[in-house]
Amino acid sequence: MGLNEFIKGTNNLEKINRAPGFFKFTEHTVAAHSFRVATIAQVLGDLEELAGHKVDWKILYEKALNHDYTERFIGDIKTPVKYANQQLRDMLQTVETKMTETFIQEEIPLPLQAIYRRRLSDGKDETLEGKLLAVADKVDLLYESFEEITKNNPEKVFAEMFIESVTTIQKYHELPSVTYFFAEIFPELLAADFYGKEDFRKRVAKALES
Repeated sequence: MGLNEFIKGTNNLEKINRAPGFFKFTEHTVAAHSFRVATIAQVLGDLEELAGHKVDWKILYEKALNHDYTERFIGDIKTPVKYANQQLRDMLQTVETKMTETFIQEEIPLPLQAIYRRRLSDGKDETLEGKLLAVADKVDLLYESFEEITKNNPEKVFAEMFIESVTTIQKYHELPSVTYFFAEIFPELLAADFYGKEDFRKRVAKALES
């Protein structure tokens, strides 16, 4: 029993594509997504500190880097499937939790097991770091989907992903980093030129008003 299998797991994440089953101009892997989320969380953490909030950087980086590690066990399931109903979502969560616990018991040295239970648990909690993870995760999905939108991808799911990401991020409006995101970063993103830009911006504005 060592950490060999945990390290090898990062290779698995490089082979799992995000948003499976949809045509994409650019494929993104779970491994790349985890790195980007960590980078975005870092930016958000900087903004929170500028606003006077204390950030536990170790916990934030742990949450961001490991938040999708358990997808090596069940893959990246389509969001419409994952959220089809609460019963299915609970069943998937149960399977993932059991597989994660078995992995920890079989592959992680005993003195480190408590640490890896924390790292591989659902990091989106009510702590500042948990909220920043939730926002960073949606910011990355927003950028992923926007890239497909600007390339005129005919799949409607990417516009839906973008709107869902925007509305979820907005729920954390009490965070200074989210205020900054919508005031300084988001407008610059939407300024890009693409077919159907005006109609899309109106749809986004309507979602933000609701």
